[in-house]
Amino acid sequence: MNSARADVVVIGAGQAGLSAAYHLQRRGVDQVILDAEDGPGGAWRHRWKSLRMETVNGISDLPGIAKPAVDPREPSSEFLARYFSDYEEELGLSVRRPVKVHAVSREDADPAGLLGIATSDGDWTARAVINATGTWTRPFWPIYPGRSTFRGRQLHVADYVSAEEFKGQHVIVVGGGISAVGLLDEISHVTTTSWFTRREPVWRDEEFDAKAGHDAVALVEERVRRGLPPQSVVSVTGLIRTPALKAAAARGALDRQPMFTSIEPGGVRLADGGFRPADAILWATGFRAELEHLAPLHLRGPGGGIAMQGTQVASEPRVHLVGYGPSSSTIGANRAGRAAVAAILKLPGISPAATPVSWG
Repeated sequence: MNSARADVVVIGAGQAGLSAAYHLQRRGVDQVILDAEDGPGGAWRHRWKSLRMETVNGISDLPGIAKPAVDPREPSSEFLARYFSDYEEELGLSVRRPVKVHAVSREDADPAGLLGIATSDGDWTARAVINATGTWTRPFWPIYPGRSTFRGRQLHVADYVSAEEFKGQHVIVVGGGISAVGLLDEISHVTTTSWFTRREPVWRDEEFDAKAGHDAVALVEERVRRGLPPQSVVSVTGLIRTPALKAAAARGALDRQPMFTSIEPGGVRLADGGFRPADAILWATGFRAELEHLAPLHLRGPGGGIAMQGTQVASEPRVHLVGYGPSSSTIGANRAGRAAVAAILKLPGISPAATPVSWG
């Protein structure tokens, strides 16, 4: 079967993928966007209904078209799916879905040759690939002694629906990030909770300024430049004490405890040797980048990560990772999309339009 052809294949139509697609279209570059979801919205389609626009971290506008007025009480999953859908339609972006990318490989040994993209809906060839698959499909479950013996329920934040399902249960929440404290706050309104983290969380009493944000992103950039697995930006910025979290702390919901040593059928064994009975364990332990389809390219180095130069894979300039590492925030994703396209325009065989496309 013959492969379809595009100069650039964008994999993923979340914030980072749509940003990249905007800049490709603006420069008149031949592209196709392959998205594994059933509809627009990226990972936001799967967020729990109680995560409303007033409580999510700042969501940056997609480039070129500002997001409409926001009802702070609307679930983020609904608002952002609608916003992304309208964006795709207004720009006339060619998004094919649901299409699962199975593998990206080199067609031959020519470093300026074509890449092959095998998918659930046929094969493609391209001169460059912008990978924007995010992390939502790869929740991280730590290996922990006795985890398989627990008689209660274990779930990851990727599986969370609402606090109501835990009424009357004691819930253990594991993790030191924004999702962990947000769900602790929510669940603690309807039942009892315990919070465990590997390290003492770092708290901030006010929003970090532009310099602090820049410095935090720079630390993550340095890791990926060295080929180390990226850390989340929040791991270096700390957690902000919002009014809701201050109220949760006053209720005792944020009384952090050092990580338990093992899991037993009825609960967890504490660091001091005591025992904490539990009915459910919620693992708010983060996500890993969804990059398995890039394995045929052998991009990972001895440090366990992929060495990067900006958005470009250092060992494979035809492949760009957006929404990865320092660009995992919405603002960072927009910048990464623009940077990836600027670099791709320098590749041989890419023919942009003489005059950039404009809208409106």
